[in-house]
Amino acid sequence: MMRWMLPFATLAIALSPAQAENSAEIDNYVEANLISIFYHELGHALIDIMALPVFGQEEDAADTASILLIDALYDNQTATAIARDAAFGFLDEANAGEDTPAWWDVHGPDLQRYYNLVCLFYGAEPDSRAGLADQFDLPQERAESCEEEFELALSSWGPVLDELSKAGAGDTIKYSGGTDTLTKRLIADEVAALNSEFSLPETLQIEVTDCDEANAYYDPEAKSITICTEFEPHLRDLATEN
Repeated sequence: MMRWMLPFATLAIALSPAQAENSAEIDNYVEANLISIFYHELGHALIDIMALPVFGQEEDAADTASILLIDALYDNQTATAIARDAAFGFLDEANAGEDTPAWWDVHGPDLQRYYNLVCLFYGAEPDSRAGLADQFDLPQERAESCEEEFELALSSWGPVLDELSKAGAGDTIKYSGGTDTLTKRLIADEVAALNSEFSLPETLQIEVTDCDEANAYYDPEAKSITICTEFEPHLRDLATEN
């Protein structure tokens, strides 16, 4: 698969939101988290459309798909910048949330998702990404298993991504929603890039629309992913408040 280079030069120097000094750095944080969220929902879509078995929580499988897609589809520098800001996103959500996680939720606690993301991304290239593991305080006892965790994840998702790639370019992912906001432009670009690489066995609809909440979800009946417009201001608030 081709590794993409995003047209945002400052993504290569992603900073913690607490260090963000200008709107471009905040935009990078928003874009990186929207990409991570979009690929998480794409993971759900692939599980449904391709009838993939899931042993465990599907939300965990979708998280894994997201970071594997980011690692596979982007050049190393851009993927690292996206992974950094997406990790900060989970950390900021944890800091902004209640003291006690909602243990009943199908999503794992944000701090656990944070460490899982860092571990998987580090495990893909542990020699060159050791600095990233240090930056995010990945405990040594977890870091020791990250390469094996990545290989296990790749053995599950790799054949699926290879099958889509072998099908070649197509037009099976359909976007509707315009390009008049950062979110809409970003999602439109991601869909176009995916269609240049993949063909799905069924048509998948993507839309960006108002939902009255910061959310994103996959609808298996409609075979559609919805990215809510409210997510962008929510992420901007996280970037400036933490």
